[in-house]
Amino acid sequence: MAEKRASAPRQSETPVRETAVDLTGPVEDYLKAIYDIERDQQAAATNEIAQRLQIAPASVSGMVRRLAEQGLLEYERYKGVKLTAAGRRAALRTIRRHRVIEAYLVQALGYSWDVVHEEAERLEHAASDDLIDRMATAIGEPSTDPHGAPIPTRDGRVDERRHRRLSELRPGQRALVTRVGDEDPELLRYLASLGLLPNATVTLDERAPFEGPLTIRVEQARYQVGTALAERVLVELLPD
Repeated sequence: MAEKRASAPRQSETPVRETAVDLTGPVEDYLKAIYDIERDQQAAATNEIAQRLQIAPASVSGMVRRLAEQGLLEYERYKGVKLTAAGRRAALRTIRRHRVIEAYLVQALGYSWDVVHEEAERLEHAASDDLIDRMATAIGEPSTDPHGAPIPTRDGRVDERRHRRLSELRPGQRALVTRVGDEDPELLRYLASLGLLPNATVTLDERAPFEGPLTIRVEQARYQVGTALAERVLVELLPD
């Protein structure tokens, strides 16, 4: 497989706080979902948004029209949806709240990393920006959440470097775990049991043919993991 190179950090240049209108929780969820989809491709299709939010495509179509009227996104028929500058600011504002809450729950309140996603989903729409800023200050202004996802700054800047997946390593390559998926508590508990945590060093020893298991070393321990799991772990290649 051809080796992918991480691009230079791309950061939002427009402050988050310019979003003056209070948005409802469902609207914030839409904007977050569109932001995530846009990170992987040029535009977000209605069906993709519906799948991400687990709702009917017809409901998405109506909301897309309303958000376009509010200037939060642009929609072109058959080409999908893109956030406007205002929509992007609002999405990053919500993402900041979510990730700071996760970090605060783990660092200040002793929650385990496998349960904070659902708590943050419930709290992110109610917390004020001032409260989030105080939480961030109290725990030392973390740059990432417990799962390695970058936390947008107060002025809306965020590290958007792309990292390769563990499944993309070649035998013999070493890498640093940078981020893991955060929505499946059982997966997080299993990754923790393997030591596949952010900042852990992992080496791919062997790759079985026909999408068979990968043999990896985490520090000095050896494990076999499936390709589907390895897809959920993002890494940064280390020099030989």
